[in-house]
Order: sequence, then structure tokens, then C-alpha cells
Amino acid sequence: MQIRHKILTLAALMLLGTTTMSAQVAAGDSVMSHARGNRLSVGGYGEVAFSRNFYSDNHYRYRNPSKYKDDPSNGRFDIPHAVIYLGYDFGHGWTMGTEIEFEHTGTGAAVEIETDEGGEYETEVEKGGEVELEQFWLQKSFSRAANLRIGHIVVPVGLNNAHHEPLNFFTVYRPEGENTILPSTWHDTGVSFWGRAGKFRYELQMVAGLNALKFSRDQWIHSGAGSAYEFKPANKYGFSARLDYYAMPGLRVGVSGYGGQSMHNTYPNDMEGTGKAYNNVKANVFIGSVDFTLNRWNWIVRGQADYGYISDTPLLNSAKVNSPKTSPYNKTLVGKNAMAIGIEAGYDVFSQIYRMRQEQKKLYVFSRYETYDSYIREHSQSPATNNYTKRNRVVAGLNFYPIPQIAVKAEYSHRMFKDPINDEPALNIGVAYEGFFL
Repeated sequence: MQIRHKILTLAALMLLGTTTMSAQVAAGDSVMSHARGNRLSVGGYGEVAFSRNFYSDNHYRYRNPSKYKDDPSNGRFDIPHAVIYLGYDFGHGWTMGTEIEFEHTGTGAAVEIETDEGGEYETEVEKGGEVELEQFWLQKSFSRAANLRIGHIVVPVGLNNAHHEPLNFFTVYRPEGENTILPSTWHDTGVSFWGRAGKFRYELQMVAGLNALKFSRDQWIHSGAGSAYEFKPANKYGFSARLDYYAMPGLRVGVSGYGGQSMHNTYPNDMEGTGKAYNNVKANVFIGSVDFTLNRWNWIVRGQADYGYISDTPLLNSAKVNSPKTSPYNKTLVGKNAMAIGIEAGYDVFSQIYRMRQEQKKLYVFSRYETYDSYIREHSQSPATNNYTKRNRVVAGLNFYPIPQIAVKAEYSHRMFKDPINDEPALNIGVAYEGFFL
């Protein structure tokens, strides 16, 4: 019986680590992290979500709050992410990793209402969803301390990007602040050097630069890593770095950052006729972030703080406004700065029940608070009448783990604004998994 118990325990760990393990694995490593000596690694993660929003979904609700204060609630079903991992160990230190993601069930043609463009209707070549290759890389491992990864890689800036799998956050949807102001998941093509030494994991990257003309008021640089073309323009480059310190079992503290020029990283390189007035505009982007995860004593506590800066925003905004109407760029103003701070904590109440502990069932009662602003303007700009980009949000809910690989989530959230904008309460329910099958 003791041998059988050890075999079953090992099998469970091979499928997926417990929440303690998954909280400590960097997203870029997760494709191969549970291969356990097998050459082929197959796995993935996914989420199904239902929301009931007790506020108006009218695109003018921030412009004229009183008119839409008593609008009826609205609901939606969604599959935010469905992901397939494939990894292979060729031997002699060579490995390959891929991550294929389906967002919101796939692609197609859809009509969207652009809230930040006065409710304008736009037809886009997407069904409200996307299919993306988030990782595709080849890696040569020279030692535990030295690994070279080349291809399409995760840019691990911030807690959400470094640990974006759904068992690494309590909320039904990804943490709202970072998910708003930063690309999520941030992935790009480039070169990464990473390794582990003692209690540290470090990573340095050079990737294709962001595109400043895709920045926006509502989401800051969120869309800047994307490309409307079949290729990614790389006239300019970005550099990111991350350092994680595993201070003790269950505790990880990380710092990360990004820097790079984002102007003139377009196709054609002359910004499609915007002229030579912007030749000297660089729109340099700098981001700094600190984050931590504590998974110990039946508690899970996570937190992060991000702050970003863009240079030359007055001229950048002029270039955005004057770009051709047919260009695939965002014409809304972008703020000089953006910030996001969030913290969540949950306690496993099943840890106090012997039978639940034996069956590896967990029930976390959690709460979360975050504050963020995607549009911190220049001092010379007049303040907006209704500043809806500055938000505070509180969440309370439950995460039930019937087995370590699956979480059933339920929460009540309340998004808060300054007067006169109406608050936005919501009820969210979801189920998520992360597992490895080979």
C-alpha cells in the first residue's frame, strides 16, 4: 500500500504540480516544466467564465453617467483562454516549446463598438476572438545557470505575464490592472538568456520593439506588441529583464523591467505618410515592476506594483491623430504614465478538516484590491471632465479545488470611479484547469 501511494503521488505531480509548485514556475518554463524526463510533453490550460454585470454596457456611460445609471444588468458567457502546450526534448541540451492559444473560442469577422472613439462601429477580421502562437522557441541548455532560448517567447514583465496561468490568480479573469495597461500575455520574437543560481532565477531578453501608434488612452501600451501584418516590424528593439528570488519554500519575490524605443517601429517605416515632423520622436517606453507570491501556512498571498513612462507623448499623440484614416492604428491620446497596483490573499479553510486534507481538496476564501490608471496625462493637458481610466476595484470570493489541477471560482467584484461616474458591480463564476497529459 505504501508503494502504491508513492506511485499515485508521483503520477499526480507529473500531471501538474500543486498550487505551490505552479505559483513558482515561470510561464516561459511551464511548457517543459512537467516533462519529468519524458521527451514529449503535452498539456495546457483553459477557462470558462460567466459574468452578470450590474451596470450599463452602453458605450456612452462614462460620457453621460446620469443617463445610464438605472440601465438593466447584462450577462455574458466567455472562454477567455484555451491553450495547448507542446514540448520536446531532442537531447544534448536541445529542447523545443510551443504554446498555442485560442482566445474567446477562435476567430472570424465581428462588428465592435469602440468606446474610446465615441461609440464608432468598426468591422474587424475577428469573431471577438483570436488564435495566437504565444510561444515557439528552440533552447540550448549549457547548464542550470546558462540557457539560450531563441524564437517567440513570453516577456515576463509584471506578475501577470510571468505567471499568467489561471491557477496562479484567484479571480475569474486575469488581474485587471496589469491586464489593462500591459500586453497580456506579452509575447514577442527575440532572444532570451536565462538561468538559475542558488535561490535566484534571472532572465535577459532582446525582442522586437513595441509600436507606439497602437498605444491607447484606455489600455496604454496593451496593444503595442501586436501587428496588423503577417510579420512583426522590428525597426526598433526592446529589452527586458527579470530577477526572481526564492527566499524560502513558498515565497518568491521578483523585480522586472522593460525599455525600448516604440516610435518608427511601423510598416512602412515612414509611418504611412505622417511626414518628417516626427523624425526625432522616439517614444521611449520604460516600465518597472515588483511582485511576490507567498504560498505557505495555508495562505496564498500575491501582489504587484507596476509603473510606466513614455517619452515625447505630445508629439506621439499628434502623430497618432494625423495618421491616415485607413491605417490600422489607434488614434486616441496616450498618457505619459500608467500605473497598476494589486494585492490578493486567500486562506484554505479545508486545511482545518482532516478528510479534505487527505483528499487534497482545497477551498480558498479570498479578497483582492487593485488600483490602476491607464491614462496619466501631461501636466500641460487639461484634466478630463469624467476620468474613467482611474479605477479602484475590490473583489471577494471562493476558489474550490476538487483536485489540484482544477479550480471552480466564484466572486463578487465592485469597480469604483470618482463622481460622477457610476460604480460597476459584477458577479463572476468560472472553472479553470491546468494540466499535463504526457
